[in-house]
Amino acid sequence: MKKAIGKARDGLRPEYDLSKLKGRVRGKHYKEAKVGTNLVLLEPDVAKAFPDASAVNEALRLLAEVAKRKPRRARPSPKKRA
Repeated sequence: MKKAIGKARDGLRPEYDLSKLKGRVRGKHYKEAKVGTNLVLLEPDVAKAFPDASAVNEALRLLAEVAKRKPRRARPSPKKRA
């Protein structure tokens, strides 16, 4: 049978001295952890079209390249013969 470990009202063990935990800052490392992370959730129908992350990246790079191109002038519609 396991021994019961006593806990304080706040859920911490009694041997933790909270007076030594001065200078705590919430979210101290948040910015560093966030750098380089860009998570995007795909809808299920879109996810079926892309088997992995590299396929998504390739498609988005192609789309970005096409979007940067100058638009071509529209061709005049062919005249209808009477």
